[in-house]
Amino acid sequence: MWLLIQNESVSNSFHELTVELSTLLDIFPVTEFPNLSEDVKELVILIRKQCWEKKCFVDPTDKNLRYDVIKLLDQIKKEIIPDYSELLRVFGRLGLIGSGSCKEEIESLEDEVSNHNQVCEKSTVEIIALIGLVRYGKCVLFGASTPRYELASSSSFSEVVFPEDFKCPISLDLMKDPVVVATGQTYDRNSISHWIDSGHETCPKTGQNLVHMNLIPNKAMKNLIALWCRENKIPFESTEPNDKINMTTINKAAMEATRMTAVFLVDKLAASQLPETANRIIFELRVLSKTSSDNRACIAEAGAIPKLVQYLASENAQLQVNAVTTILNLSIFEGNKRKIMESAETLEGVIEVLRSGKTWEAKENAAATIFSLSALHEYRKKLWRKSRVVKGLVELAKSGPVSAKKDALVAILNLAGDRDAVGRLIEGGVVEMAVEVAEAVPEEAVAILATVAKRGGALAVAGAKGAVRKLAEVLRDGPETAKESAAAGLVSVCRRGGTEVLAQLVATPGIERTIWEVMGMGTMRARRKGASLLRILRRWSVAVEDQTAVAYSTNHVSTLSIVQT
Repeated sequence: MWLLIQNESVSNSFHELTVELSTLLDIFPVTEFPNLSEDVKELVILIRKQCWEKKCFVDPTDKNLRYDVIKLLDQIKKEIIPDYSELLRVFGRLGLIGSGSCKEEIESLEDEVSNHNQVCEKSTVEIIALIGLVRYGKCVLFGASTPRYELASSSSFSEVVFPEDFKCPISLDLMKDPVVVATGQTYDRNSISHWIDSGHETCPKTGQNLVHMNLIPNKAMKNLIALWCRENKIPFESTEPNDKINMTTINKAAMEATRMTAVFLVDKLAASQLPETANRIIFELRVLSKTSSDNRACIAEAGAIPKLVQYLASENAQLQVNAVTTILNLSIFEGNKRKIMESAETLEGVIEVLRSGKTWEAKENAAATIFSLSALHEYRKKLWRKSRVVKGLVELAKSGPVSAKKDALVAILNLAGDRDAVGRLIEGGVVEMAVEVAEAVPEEAVAILATVAKRGGALAVAGAKGAVRKLAEVLRDGPETAKESAAAGLVSVCRRGGTEVLAQLVATPGIERTIWEVMGMGTMRARRKGASLLRILRRWSVAVEDQTAVAYSTNHVSTLSIVQT
């Protein structure tokens, strides 16, 4: 479709090329090449003649089809619902004859957005409008797509072998946002950012000094990874916000197409009777809500949230997953947070999925929804006061897979941002849980311990079995990203936990050397916390030596008195 819209400019470009080719052939000294056969010489003359005769040409059929597409976009822009038969005729001429071909066209257009973004805003706007048109036509003409779950289980996904070039040299995981550093090596943005923030000034792979710390997006690598994932039916979501579609450039036609699509799907959902039909419709809403804030706003305004609630309790596992994930996507838009929080049924439905969802994926996305809602301070208090929220997050963090643990822990970390919540979190067993899962997810677990300790729960952390030892071990052997939180947690606990805590810390092998390393190589905050920790330990050590000296002196005097007697 994008090529169709550009057909006149493309035709002009070809015409310019043929003129340039003709010019080159005019000055080409054919007579100076005696070894050329007569056939070749005749061919050169023939091409030269044809190049001069050719004029800019646009196929009338394509020209008419382009007009029909632009007419549909103009109708949508004016909030006029396109005629069904006309929409079907145009889509048929475009070769869009089913959900599959429409999906492929949308993916191709999204790739075009990636290529044009930051380069030509006008082109990006036009492509986004086409995406809206195709998505609307797909839903109206061919119905909602049948969801595919070839890789729904974590076990099947873990069996996929990624090409080595697509893996980050630091994390060894598939790169979501590849960037190039000063040495020319490519890393995933999150991994190399953590490396640099930890105080390193060298390239992890080559060991060379980085002459600058700029991270240059490797768009060619990202496109290759996205293409490979699509061909292998592997979901690929970039960590870069608004990666494919920059909605600041959205136009009226695209907005109206999205609104019409949302209204159509929500109306169909309200009328659906079969779980299979509802699942397909909710899956379409899930996909649509993943793209942008404007899409999320349109879906909520169409009344989707109340319609989704009943499916949170569905016995159909995939239907439940799609419903809670759609609510998660909608909650990302700040305006929708209020709609969800003010609907008791919606919030209770999400909490129930968190506690007793059919699959880990459903529970994980329910935890992510809690995290999203708790981003606003005014909603944190309402969430942490519900004991079922805290219990659900703690249970998920204890028994869920790693990805679910992380979602549960970051949600707890958000709730802990409210000082009044710390007491409820401690009562709910958050401290003991964090110690238990620190081996699997050290960064998130230690961050929770540090936050709880800082906000009034230092004695609870100090009294939890193994908490001080675990913080010390992470400070010594844990990942760089977790050491800062471990140092901060130990400072808070040591200041309020008494001599027993300090004795436990000192008993950790190599702790003083570890603190010196943090002070020399850690982040700025980690260095400050390391220095504070070292001062606390030294003051304690001096106090212990003084007490020992006093005790020795007292015992010595007593011994002399006995001898004299």
